[in-house]
Amino acid sequence: MSSRRSFRRGEATSRYLLVGAAIVVVIILLALGYYFYSQGGAETTTSPEATGEAGTATETTSPAATETTTEKVTLIWASTQLVPPTEQQFVKEELLPPFTQETGIDVEFIGMSYGDLNVRLQSEIESGKVTISLIADLHGGLDLYASKGWLEDLSKFGSLEGREFPQVLEDYSRLYGIKAYVPWLTATYVFVVNKEAFKYLPPGLTEEDVMTGSEKWTYDALLEWAKNIEAATGQKPLGFPAGPKGLFHRFLHGYLYPSFTGAQVKNFDSPEAVQMWNYLKELWNYVHPQSTVYEAMAAPLLNGEVLIAWDHTARIKDAIVQKPDQFVVVPAPAGPKGRGYILVIVGLAIPKNAPHQEAAWKLIEYLTRPDVQRLILEKVGFFPAVSGVAEKLPEGPLKILAQGVGNQLNTPDSLVALIPSLGEKGGDFSNTYREAFKAIVLEGKDPQQVLPELKQYLLSLFQQAGASLPPPDE
Repeated sequence: MSSRRSFRRGEATSRYLLVGAAIVVVIILLALGYYFYSQGGAETTTSPEATGEAGTATETTSPAATETTTEKVTLIWASTQLVPPTEQQFVKEELLPPFTQETGIDVEFIGMSYGDLNVRLQSEIESGKVTISLIADLHGGLDLYASKGWLEDLSKFGSLEGREFPQVLEDYSRLYGIKAYVPWLTATYVFVVNKEAFKYLPPGLTEEDVMTGSEKWTYDALLEWAKNIEAATGQKPLGFPAGPKGLFHRFLHGYLYPSFTGAQVKNFDSPEAVQMWNYLKELWNYVHPQSTVYEAMAAPLLNGEVLIAWDHTARIKDAIVQKPDQFVVVPAPAGPKGRGYILVIVGLAIPKNAPHQEAAWKLIEYLTRPDVQRLILEKVGFFPAVSGVAEKLPEGPLKILAQGVGNQLNTPDSLVALIPSLGEKGGDFSNTYREAFKAIVLEGKDPQQVLPELKQYLLSLFQQAGASLPPPDE
């Protein structure tokens, strides 16, 4: 009896051992299976979410690698041009979106004053933390920045295929041994004449003389013409943008001064300058009294307040566009020293050590395409820097503008003036001419008492900025 019970106990124990062993084997097998499955899954996957094509396994890409290959570039474009609200709207809503769509590069356009751009660029260059990738500025400002070593040499990017620039613009763009900028836009300031005014031309002066800028189209002739119009109509026919935000200072330093004295600065208080100011005092008797508040001349021309006006091409464009049969664009009159006028050159430059330079060069390439240049002319009135664009314009308002500008450039007595490169002192330069105008013309002071002190101040601005006198002075 006892032997049978012992046998049964041994049999039960054996069964428990076998079951326990089986459980251990299953656990081991499950652990091994999980291990090999996890190792294989880390290398490849054939899930639909991760395959490039159906049934094809692809390598997994780390988030860091994905960010590197799809990095979104945003360029900061700082510009002293196209700053008025309507022009900035054109840039942001019409000019730049096609570029971003084509390249995937975003552009932040920042309109700035000359002084603000100078301060910001200097701060970034000196701190070694440059954020601006592209600059649009006048030749004078870019000349100043190049003289300080703040601009990249653009020759390293090669040439722009399919683009040709006038040689004069190419020459100006090479500064201090480098290709400092790419010419982008040009502009000037012109006289616009309502055709009604031609009825009152003084004897010996023809419409053709005025349109082509012959030797008979002088400032003396302009004065006689204005006198005739007032005598016949009772209207003060002339208009200038002499308001706080107008550009009348450009007329003073870039048109009258070169025409009467042969220079913008160095002959500021000369006997010829005194003669010039006395002439302007007499001419002002025939200038519309609202001129001291006018900031642009398109509206006064359109509503008939003035019959003859001077302004920047971009600011009189609307008058030509709205009534192309009523207005013509003509060269500036000539003075004793020649036919002084300003040629505005706007260039595109890349700051030294700027970020995203290749992307900035792509934007330069886009902005200098002939079709883009024509769009800018149509929308804001700046003329192309690329050769051949203006000549191919169809008949119409833009053709009228282009012909007037071309006639001014082609006059044999041309005396080209460039806006000086004074950086943050540029506003002080402009205000000096405005101060002289206020004192002499509006307040009736003797120019010989006003001019000498202002000349010394003008010269000090150039000394402080380390800048040379602008053409035609030098």
